[in-house]
Amino acid sequence: MNGRRVAIVGVGYSTVGRRLGVPVELLCAQASVAAMQDAGVTPRDLDGLVIHSFVPEYVSAFRTADMIGIPDLGFFSSNADGSAYSMAALIGAAAVASGSTDMCITLRPIMQSTATGASVERQAAESFVSGPNEFLAPYGDISGAHWAGMYMQRTMYEYGFTEQMFGALAVAQREYAVDNPEAIMRSPITMEDYLASRYINKPLRLFDCDYPVDSCSALIFTTEERARDLAHKPVFFESWAMGTVNPGDFNLVESMPRSSTYAAANRMWAKTDLKPADVDITGLYDGFTFITLQWIEALGFCGEGESGPFVLEGNTRRDGKLPTNTDGGACNMGRRHGANFFIEVTRQLRGECGERQIPGVEVGAVSNSVGGFTACALLTAG
Repeated sequence: MNGRRVAIVGVGYSTVGRRLGVPVELLCAQASVAAMQDAGVTPRDLDGLVIHSFVPEYVSAFRTADMIGIPDLGFFSSNADGSAYSMAALIGAAAVASGSTDMCITLRPIMQSTATGASVERQAAESFVSGPNEFLAPYGDISGAHWAGMYMQRTMYEYGFTEQMFGALAVAQREYAVDNPEAIMRSPITMEDYLASRYINKPLRLFDCDYPVDSCSALIFTTEERARDLAHKPVFFESWAMGTVNPGDFNLVESMPRSSTYAAANRMWAKTDLKPADVDITGLYDGFTFITLQWIEALGFCGEGESGPFVLEGNTRRDGKLPTNTDGGACNMGRRHGANFFIEVTRQLRGECGERQIPGVEVGAVSNSVGGFTACALLTAG
């Protein structure tokens, strides 16, 4: 990448749970403190803050900086559009690379209620739904599960995927979660358990879905020079990219199995000399299991239409060709909206993951979202 080399030097989570009753601003403060403690820095070391949050749980970057005690911001940004935590991450990384900030904290707060479609449902009941939702809500289409079932069905139709192929990812991710004390869902599951789980929107099953929680995640970025003096071996951004398609509406993308994941992946690979074969570990978004499979193809770890058999063969497990979502993924960690993958791959590259540590990892890939807008990045060990 052009500009200054960007390092991840601190990671942290807030308290995590369902219906905690904790204000979202306090979750942001908790995650910020955890990331600063991990990096060994104080609020006075920070001069940048980027936060991505949805409108129902919107949090101001400026107010957050004020709350945690940053005395002066050279750069700050709040956004509610795009591919979840990756928006905060890539804006923050670009700000450090450009010199707009020397040390930037990036946050993704998210609340359980956001995943349910409750706000759209409430608007529909009160007859004031606007935008694209006015064409969807009257038919009960109020959450991601509604379009996710269509994406899975189309993938099965075009490529001959079976439900067992999606189930293989769910089972493999739970195996990682068993060894992760931060995971919420830690009881082992089998393929039989997966196939016995109820349909949410056929063929989408309960175990295909992430687990909504209240949480905030935080990562701190700085320059290579500053990173060398801090608490941990730095992890570096090698390359990053966003991608979109037009039309970008999740329900209207031209190809559901081949969406903007390919645009982001191609753009990312064009900015580095590394190749898919160089990647040792991945954190690929699993808001729904099919998204991870789409990223496996888009990033070039197998051919188009081959990720189903690839996963069914066990390649995403710890002894497979491509250990994937080694924290258990959002299906088991809880819905951290992609920030958990940046944190997990960072910890893996540091060698800090205990029983689930993958030996010898030097390069990791992370990704967010599907459909109309996506983002991905390559991370390397310091």
